[in-house]
Amino acid sequence: MNFYDDIERYSDRVAVTDDSGRDYTYAEIAETGERICENIHPRSLVFLVCGNDPASIAAYVGFLRRRIVPVLISPKTDGELFGQLLAKYSPGYIFCPKEFYGKGERLTETGEFHLLKTGNAPVPVSPELAVLITTSGSTGSPKFVRQSYKNIDSNSGAIAEYLKITEDDRAITTMPMNYTYGLSIIQSHLLMGARIIATEKTLMDKGFWSLLKEQEATTFGGVPYIYQMLKRLRFGRMELPSLRYITQAGGRLSKELGLEFAEICKGKGIEFIIMYGQTEATARMSYLPWEYAFTKAGSIGIPIPGGEMYPGDEDGREITTPGMAGELIYKGDNVALGYAECAGDLTKGDEFGGVLRTGDMVVRDEDGYFTVVGRKKRFLKIFGNRVNLDEAEGLLCKNGFECVCGGRDDMMRIYMVNADDTALKNAEEFIGEKTGLNRSAFKAISVSEIPRNDSGKILYSKLEERVET
Repeated sequence: MNFYDDIERYSDRVAVTDDSGRDYTYAEIAETGERICENIHPRSLVFLVCGNDPASIAAYVGFLRRRIVPVLISPKTDGELFGQLLAKYSPGYIFCPKEFYGKGERLTETGEFHLLKTGNAPVPVSPELAVLITTSGSTGSPKFVRQSYKNIDSNSGAIAEYLKITEDDRAITTMPMNYTYGLSIIQSHLLMGARIIATEKTLMDKGFWSLLKEQEATTFGGVPYIYQMLKRLRFGRMELPSLRYITQAGGRLSKELGLEFAEICKGKGIEFIIMYGQTEATARMSYLPWEYAFTKAGSIGIPIPGGEMYPGDEDGREITTPGMAGELIYKGDNVALGYAECAGDLTKGDEFGGVLRTGDMVVRDEDGYFTVVGRKKRFLKIFGNRVNLDEAEGLLCKNGFECVCGGRDDMMRIYMVNADDTALKNAEEFIGEKTGLNRSAFKAISVSEIPRNDSGKILYSKLEERVET
């Protein structure tokens, strides 16, 4: 079950509506995709610098149809990191906005985008590999998740099933296409012949809400930060009669905010559906049916159709006792092939084998519903983007900032010994620029010392305790 090979079956239906209100049919998207791909050899590696626009969606669909492997890259990627990615992966082609990058032989133009031939020798890729996508955010690492065609087909179908997506749905974009959550919304709706309202406008832009109303959007999704913004924007007072359901994923929503939106949506007749996922599972692993938004508040719900999950002990054995914490282990056809950190990794096969150890600690209740209670490793979710604290720390230190990193979701702390205000400000600006995330998510703090144990290991918990108190 896929959305790309049989996309013509929806032919004259509208697939994408852009910012200006112009409609693009499924036939037009397929034709544009074919035109973009006509000069590219199958199984080639292409950098797709994508936005929420018809050209990016058409290119992505075309690449999947022609079995060309796209690497999804944000147009906000800084030049230094993009250069590193080019060196690591040696793509044969680049499809990007004209102002983003211009080196290479220009083959075609599609609106504000052009297709460039780099002159690099072909890079071998495995037969299963469909797309490379970052693990929901970047801290300067060239690490990607390798997703297969089976992964995409499986997860798109499961999402469409449990959300009951129909051809009458109209999803408006709120997250980047290169982010697994944003991409999954596009894929699952194209599968069902629904419409994507593609916009780069943010929720803080009045134009976003005008477009939502004019195009009668039936749904949108958001990470916790988006729901925090919706609260500030007084979503409860808005008149949005076209909305059928809204979804949340990309990090843990507080139980209090979840209950608040459950109440708001109940009053508006909107289904509020909380979900859980990771890029390594192509997008979604579980969902909380909207009927349980109150009685199971704080839960990530039950496995998606075709998936299985359970809390596991250190050896991966299932913990069957209700309420006992263990690492969330997931099994399903949507589990990705593995990771890639350079072009040489693209010939690797299925390293995960359909089993994903998520790194999140969960408990399962007597009804089979799961709740995340913590993280096994040092990751934070910053506005829905997963940030590896060790990578961020290494990046800062490599560029002259002597520090260690900690914090909590939506607030990463950078601890620097006896630093002045200028140094603190520079650290915040640096990591904000490198990650492409708003500087408000980073707080540099001067401390007298970094606590360590006898062997020299940093005591992060003690450092956090000192700051909290």
